[in-house]
Amino acid sequence: MEDINFIIDSAKEGMNNAITHLEKQLLTIRAGKASPAMLSSVMVDYYGAATPLSQVANVNTPDARTITVQPWEKNLMQEIEKAILNANLGLNPMNNGESIIINVPTPTEERRRELAKQAKAEAEDAKVVIRNNRKEANNEIKKLDASDDMKKNAEASVQELTDSFVKKIDEIYVVKEKDIMTV
Repeated sequence: MEDINFIIDSAKEGMNNAITHLEKQLLTIRAGKASPAMLSSVMVDYYGAATPLSQVANVNTPDARTITVQPWEKNLMQEIEKAILNANLGLNPMNNGESIIINVPTPTEERRRELAKQAKAEAEDAKVVIRNNRKEANNEIKKLDASDDMKKNAEASVQELTDSFVKKIDEIYVVKEKDIMTV
């Protein structure tokens, strides 16, 4: 019985990790509102080392359409500007000598559809991870030295878990899609 609980707990942990990863990925998909997370993938050349932007500057959103980047060292202004452009995020940084200001444009209808497709793909990837966790758990259950009834019950528990996580992914996606498609 302990083995079955361990297998189910392991599957649940893997499924929770898939949800966490999905939520992080969806944060990087721009929904028209400015967010510091939009720059989370930006790496700055900091004295020869690729360093995350958040480790060399303050990133803030004073309003829904603007991101400000305040470097901790003034000599990094050009490097940060270059890193934002090189990150290919479709953002145009402006340097005012004190900080870098980025105006986040409202995405076109076509761009919003592309972003919704991207979010859908991330959700589908998360579902694949969930299903792989189910498959691994079921394979482990089949290997156990337990009665057929116990194995069937365990597989049913894993399936319930899978269904609840797939439903959660769908709910997360619907919220993100609505966020993306709202002008």
